[in-house]
Amino acid sequence: MLLSELASLLNLRHTGDDFKIRGVNTLQDAGPDQVSFLANSKYAPLLDKTRAGAIIVEEEHASRISRALISSNPYLDFARAVKLFDQAQGFLEGHSDQAFVHETARINPKAVIHPMAFIGPGAIIGCNTRIFPFVYIGENCRIGDDCLVYPNVSIMASSVIGHRVIIHSGAVIGSDGFGFVPNGPLRQKIPHIGAVAIEDDVEVGAGTTIDRATLGQTVIGKGTKIDNLVQIAHNVQIGENCVVISQVGISGSSKLGRNVILGGQVGVAGHLEIGDNSRVAAKSGVGKSIPPATDCGGIPTMNHSSFLKNAVLMPKLPQIFKRVKKLENELKSMQEKLNQGESK
Repeated sequence: MLLSELASLLNLRHTGDDFKIRGVNTLQDAGPDQVSFLANSKYAPLLDKTRAGAIIVEEEHASRISRALISSNPYLDFARAVKLFDQAQGFLEGHSDQAFVHETARINPKAVIHPMAFIGPGAIIGCNTRIFPFVYIGENCRIGDDCLVYPNVSIMASSVIGHRVIIHSGAVIGSDGFGFVPNGPLRQKIPHIGAVAIEDDVEVGAGTTIDRATLGQTVIGKGTKIDNLVQIAHNVQIGENCVVISQVGISGSSKLGRNVILGGQVGVAGHLEIGDNSRVAAKSGVGKSIPPATDCGGIPTMNHSSFLKNAVLMPKLPQIFKRVKKLENELKSMQEKLNQGESK
């Protein structure tokens, strides 16, 4: 498309002459027929070196380049531009005869069902939803409109998926929760007869597992984004617009409020609450509930400023230990001399 067309679609003002755009790329790698962006001023020196045909920038940088798309949020507008050049995966249209679709399932005529998909009894698939090969959709599942379910996803019985949900390869939705009762030397499995409810505009990363509830529902709130390799246990409730980064584990019945961010490899113990707008630093262990609007980190978690101070002190502990030991020995020596003086 032409630069002027892109500017119109993004509702941005552009400078310089018009030209044909064939793609998007980074400042380092963009060619003369591509658009790039500058969202962090520390990369501003690259404006003098890049070969990009046009750059999405804030007003203050526009004069440095020959063609600019002027934006108050270049990162967001670049994401919007990328979407315009994005090519959807999957060439198939319609319903493949090589898929198994149970006679009681209801598939919207505009849905796309790839070969080797399995759609069980009573399942409902919405308009423009794409089901890729080797997807398993169990009994009485409901999947809304405009969803993408990539290869090798398993959606177990009675799971409910909203609209515009993306589920990446290898994710498992609705597996049994990890629940057992001691029975003498054995452990008796607790049946999990609840379900999973994923609300609109959620994205679930590859290899992520979301367990069904023991009773009731495990809920992922509207707009939440979940990275790859995340474990969400039975009866967890995640609020709207949360961000859960890779390798997080959330134990059963814990609740996250709205806009919570969990950094990579955070572990959350069971039956806790993390308040709205809280953020937990990577590799933290959450062992107690966190109030709203709290930044924290560490094992166990603590206020983020305390966590940073401890992180600075940690490498110095061996040196501090030696100094304290030396002071203790000096103090002991002084005490012995004083005792000897008193005895005389």
